[in-house]
Amino acid sequence: MSDDNDMDRRIGARIRIERESRGWSLTELAERASVSRAMIHKVERGDSSPTANLLGKLSGALGLSMSTLMARAEAPEGRLLRRDDQPTWIDPDTGYLRRQVSPRSDLPMEIVEITLPAGKRVPMPASAYAFLRQFIWVLQGDLTFIEGGTRHDMHDGDCLELGPPTDCVFANHSSRSCTYAVAVLKLR
Repeated sequence: MSDDNDMDRRIGARIRIERESRGWSLTELAERASVSRAMIHKVERGDSSPTANLLGKLSGALGLSMSTLMARAEAPEGRLLRRDDQPTWIDPDTGYLRRQVSPRSDLPMEIVEITLPAGKRVPMPASAYAFLRQFIWVLQGDLTFIEGGTRHDMHDGDCLELGPPTDCVFANHSSRSCTYAVAVLKLR
């Protein structure tokens, strides 16, 4: 597992590579993601730890899943990705822990494990889901998933297929951490 500052630098470098490969300026990415140019510049330099919400906006603007962006930043090559080698990232605002479970692959599917601490919530913009289909499978704990105007209260073993892209919120209203898996099917 790599150190958090090293991961932040890798994520920033990957965002810059993705932006530059599209021929976009900082301003263009900022407009597409609805975030400030200054914030993107800080993230690309590794001077600021991006939040889960910010990564959702940036990956959506780049036409990538957050999983793909993170895998490109850190995941080693190969078909087997052992737990100790699975890249992790922690949201500096919420303590949300994201683990890239699936190996880097050209397959259109990814698996991610999330641990959401007690009492925390993470909003995600619709743009992060515009080109994906996803399932959320609660492995342990309680998760409230708000999909637009619909609230889904989920418990151990529950699995939800996400509907059409809309702004969402992952919330843990309980007194213990919740761990869930997200299976992502990339449509592009």
